[in-house]
Amino acid sequence: MKKYLELEKILGHTFKDKKLLKHALLHRSYGNENKEYKKISNERLELLGDAVLDLVVTEYLYKNFKESSEGDLAKLKSMVVSEPVLAKISRKLKLGEYLFLSKGEEVTGGRDRSSILGDVFESVLGAIYLDSDLETARKYGLSHLVYEIEHIYENDELIDFKTALQEYSQRKYKEVPTYELIGEDGPDHAKFFKIGVFINSELVGSGEGKNKKTAEQKAAKHACDSLGIKYIETL
Repeated sequence: MKKYLELEKILGHTFKDKKLLKHALLHRSYGNENKEYKKISNERLELLGDAVLDLVVTEYLYKNFKESSEGDLAKLKSMVVSEPVLAKISRKLKLGEYLFLSKGEEVTGGRDRSSILGDVFESVLGAIYLDSDLETARKYGLSHLVYEIEHIYENDELIDFKTALQEYSQRKYKEVPTYELIGEDGPDHAKFFKIGVFINSELVGSGEGKNKKTAEQKAAKHACDSLGIKYIETL
């Protein structure tokens, strides 16, 4: 009970139905070692929370990004409700510490696994919605997500710079960018690759990485920065 009170304080919501909070924290692995929870997990609440989150975020974007196209709003929404963002918020809330996990899931790092943490943010949101109403759930969700929305372009992990560059190149030059290996360093077991990206045979960006995919993404980002390209035009 003490742990629930601690978590409610962190969440800023006192549950009328404490069972909802517990269900929101029940990972499906817990039932493998506890027969009474064999058919109970947070997956149904996660589904509900996902729907609430989708509505809340879409509504916020619609009202606050009035000059954005439907396509840009869809891109932005998919970035905001992505696993990295939701897992980041769950880590801030320390939700991993309160999860009910199997011993096997716990020893393999389940409490800090992004997929699990992203899901539990949604299941808790679903629980708050059922315990109260949509307005309460909206306030809870946006209290954590507005900052992420306003700073989303600073999160390189979420942005597909290769797609942004390709769309720009096709629109302006009717040509697809090409990526070429322009250098590599290090021993065979620890290679470091340098990739250049070209448009009309002109080098527009370069990037380095431990694999070619990472280097290409960095090269595309370099090109986007140099050419003033934004993944979402109104940000």
